[in-house]
Amino acid sequence: MIDQQSDTHSNDASDLSLRTHRRLIGYLGFLLPFLVYLLSGLRPTNGLPRWHFLHSISAYYYTGAVAVFVGILFALALFLFSYRGYTTSIADRVIGNVGGTAALGVAICPTKPPDGVTPPSWWHPALGVIHLVSASVLFIAFILFALWLFRKSSQTNRKNRPNDKKVRDMIYLGCAVIMMGAIGWATASIFTGAPIFWQETAAIEGFAISWLVKGEAHAPAVRAIRNLRALRM
Repeated sequence: MIDQQSDTHSNDASDLSLRTHRRLIGYLGFLLPFLVYLLSGLRPTNGLPRWHFLHSISAYYYTGAVAVFVGILFALALFLFSYRGYTTSIADRVIGNVGGTAALGVAICPTKPPDGVTPPSWWHPALGVIHLVSASVLFIAFILFALWLFRKSSQTNRKNRPNDKKVRDMIYLGCAVIMMGAIGWATASIFTGAPIFWQETAAIEGFAISWLVKGEAHAPAVRAIRNLRALRM
């Protein structure tokens, strides 16, 4: 019998679809910081220095990378809304829906414009507050996935779990710690006014890696290495 909560996978269509779903979420998150920086440099904005890291990833809403920034957030929201997780657990769907709603809030309600850029006529400080709250909720959802949901198992005693599950659990925990540390560091900027681009990038990459591991994005490489070793024997 397949034990879903133990992270043991079958090869049926629904299981493959779930893994692909997780990988897509991970890839989108992984690419976000790099794509917004690249496109903003290729499509410079008046008032902003070219190839210069902005105060935050959210600030790229006001650059030539706005389509990618908003597009990826909408795609993440869609994938989170449709993420079913384990059929025996409602928590996956609840946190997925909360995270999806927060992702829409981040995309629809932009942060304040960076220095040198005139805010749109429709922008209001209340949008910045909604953006901040939405971003906080989104990262909390990501942390809960890595720290709690991805590490669940029907085998409550972690010592009795398969070795590969133990390794994945350690990676999930490490990603959660990275996200919490990065968000804590970014929160300190409220008092210091320091840029938070790299803190946000670290948190997003932690989230992305946890989803890629959960989606077994590493599996093809592992199989290839095993096949090479088998050929040499």
